[in-house]
Amino acid sequence: MSLYGITFLFPYILLALFIYPICLYYCKEKAQSIYFSNMPMVKSATKNQGYILKVLRFLIFFFLVLALANPVKEDDIALNEKNGYEISLIVDASGSMAENNKFGITKEILSDFIQKRATDRLALSVFADFAYVAIPLTYDKTTFTYLLNLLEVGVAGQRQTALYEALYLSNNLFKGSTSKNKIAILLTDGMDNANTIPIEVAISVAKKYGIKVYTVGVGQIGDFDPVSLKQIADATKGKFYQASTKKELQKIYQQIDSLEKSKIKTDQLVKKTYLYQYPLDIAIGFLFILLLINRRNS
Repeated sequence: MSLYGITFLFPYILLALFIYPICLYYCKEKAQSIYFSNMPMVKSATKNQGYILKVLRFLIFFFLVLALANPVKEDDIALNEKNGYEISLIVDASGSMAENNKFGITKEILSDFIQKRATDRLALSVFADFAYVAIPLTYDKTTFTYLLNLLEVGVAGQRQTALYEALYLSNNLFKGSTSKNKIAILLTDGMDNANTIPIEVAISVAKKYGIKVYTVGVGQIGDFDPVSLKQIADATKGKFYQASTKKELQKIYQQIDSLEKSKIKTDQLVKKTYLYQYPLDIAIGFLFILLLINRRNS
C-alpha cells in the first residue's frame, strides 16, 4: 500500500480503523447511573466536552494504528557509478529563448529526457549574461524536474550569451568523477558574445575530463554559430545538431538518448526511512491532552 510515496510495512493493521466505530457502538462503557432533576440542562452543559473527548480518543487510536502499520519512505539510490552515465544539461536562458516559447519547449523536452535516464546522474547549467550551475550532479529526478520547471528566461540575464563559460563551468562538475561515461548536451539559439572564456579553453577542459559534448543549435542558421558548435562537438567526439521545430528538437534528444544508453544496469539500493515515530508522537500528544481534561474533570 502506497500513499504519497509512503508505504506501510504492515498495511493490514490499518483494518483496525474499521473496528473502532463498531466497538464504539457495541462496546459501550458501563457506568454507575446518577439521576438529576434537570437532565436537559446537564446534557447541554456536557455536550461539547463529550464531543471533544470522543474526537481525542479517536485521534489517539487513529495515530496509534498508523504507527503500528509502520510507515516508511523508500528512496532508490543508484550505485556503481563507473557503469552508469553522468550527464550535464547546459541550456541557454537568454532573452531570445523567450521567442516562440523556445525555453518552455526545451524544458518540456528535457523533462521527458530526464525521466528516461532513471539510473544516471544528471546536472543542469544555465547561461545568458553569465553561467551558473542550477542543479549539481544528482540521482534525484523528482527534485531535478521540480527545479527545472521553476527556471525562466532571464534567470542569468537577458542580453548576452556566455556559451563557452557555461561549457567550462559544466566541465568542472566532472572533476574527480570516476564514471566512464561523461556526457554534456549544450543547447543554444545564439552565439557567444560574453567573451569570458575562450572556446579553446572550454574544449581543452572537456577533453581533459573525457566529456563527450553534444551541441544543439535552435532556430535558423544565422541565429547561432554552427561552426563553433560543430568544433566543440567534433573535438570531444560528440555530434552537432540543429533544430528549427519542436518535433526536430524532440528527435534530437531521442537520438542522443538511444546513442548513450548504458548496456550495464546500474546497481540499485533502496534506502528506507522509518516514519512510525511521527504518528506515535502525535498520539502521545493527544493522550496527554486527554489526561489533562480527565484530571480537571475529576
